[in-house]
Amino acid sequence: MHRAGPAAPRPAAPEGPAGAPQIVLAFDFGHRRIGVACGDTVSRTAAPLDAVPVGSRGPRWEAIALLLREWQPGLIVVGLPLSLSGRTGPAARAALAEVEMLRAAAGDIEVVVSDERLTTVTAERALREARMPREARRRVVDKVAAAVMLQSWLDRMCP
Repeated sequence: MHRAGPAAPRPAAPEGPAGAPQIVLAFDFGHRRIGVACGDTVSRTAAPLDAVPVGSRGPRWEAIALLLREWQPGLIVVGLPLSLSGRTGPAARAALAEVEMLRAAAGDIEVVVSDERLTTVTAERALREARMPREARRRVVDKVAAAVMLQSWLDRMCP
């Protein structure tokens, strides 16, 4: 039997000023909608929140700004759609451009990226298994995918 060596140290849980817990918002940028999820560093759980439409001119930044004002997150996590091989392809480059715009809109709020490979597939599978009708799945899959991505990030960063 193979025994594993000592576990590598995990990064400390993200905290706000004076070690205060943080609300975390997650954004999963897509071509038609931006999935939004919320979570926190205390419960370490993520939940679907919203899906912001993307119009012909791009994301509805006013809707994103409203979410930021309403939730006042201490941290923002953005899904980075790497290819299955882990490479930065066209979708990831587009997401990184959106990250820069989000950083400008977020002001002093830290914005980090997290691998979001297969989150939409995972969300779609969970919704199908819950026997959600196709039309209903289409309306919620983006925010559920954002929650899947955020939960994965919380599991890694807030042990």
